[in-house]
Amino acid sequence: MGSENQVNDKRKERGGIGSLGIFFASLVAGLCFVAGCYFISQGFGHFGKSSLNTIGATGSASHDFESDRIVWRGSFSEKGMSSKSAYKDIKEDATEVKNYLTKQGIAENDIVFSSVDIIPVSKDVYDDYGNYVGSEPDGYRLTQQVTIESEDIDKVEKISRDISTLLDAGVEFSSEAPEYYCSTLDEIKLELIEEATENAKKRIEIMAQGSGAGLGKLVNSSLGVFQITARNSGTGDYTYDGYFDSYSRYKTATITVRLEYELK
Repeated sequence: MGSENQVNDKRKERGGIGSLGIFFASLVAGLCFVAGCYFISQGFGHFGKSSLNTIGATGSASHDFESDRIVWRGSFSEKGMSSKSAYKDIKEDATEVKNYLTKQGIAENDIVFSSVDIIPVSKDVYDDYGNYVGSEPDGYRLTQQVTIESEDIDKVEKISRDISTLLDAGVEFSSEAPEYYCSTLDEIKLELIEEATENAKKRIEIMAQGSGAGLGKLVNSSLGVFQITARNSGTGDYTYDGYFDSYSRYKTATITVRLEYELK
């Protein structure tokens, strides 16, 4: 009987300890749940407060302008069985090109010739039955580029469209499309930033007045993409990282600015 009583007492002891452990575990879990709910509610409350106490808008500005500088490039080439003979011919072509341009009123300082590019030329060889058997050297082709940079846009445009005189003189000349640039682009950009900033602030003020709130301090500002497109070209040329049109004489520059203010 004594042994049975001792066993029962030990079982009761283990049962009491187990119940107590379960109680404490449940208590800790409950406290963690309550604390978690509190921090989550605080987080959402802070997020909502930040969103409700600020207001932002994006402003834009655009400016039409005319380029004041033109860059035009052309190239000419000669082919000869030896590099020496081809080089002699291309130097004569360069003299012909320079004389033509100066007669058209282009200043010598505005004319720049590149170095001569020399490329060996080969030709395909076929047997009597028309089968390809390989290639063999066929002389050299030399090419040189000429660049004109000038403020006289009308004159250079005319020259770029009419190279018949050079062709008639036997010069194998190829004309590229002119490129147009503006020397006051930095000033235009600063003006656009100022106008876009004013536009963004005005939009924010209108929205704030509509909601009966006042504006506090500026908390954030960011500059958008600077775009230069051909005038009246629409927005089809816009790109995410900015577009710069260099083939139109008349252009439109645009920029965006985003502002964010506190609400009072």
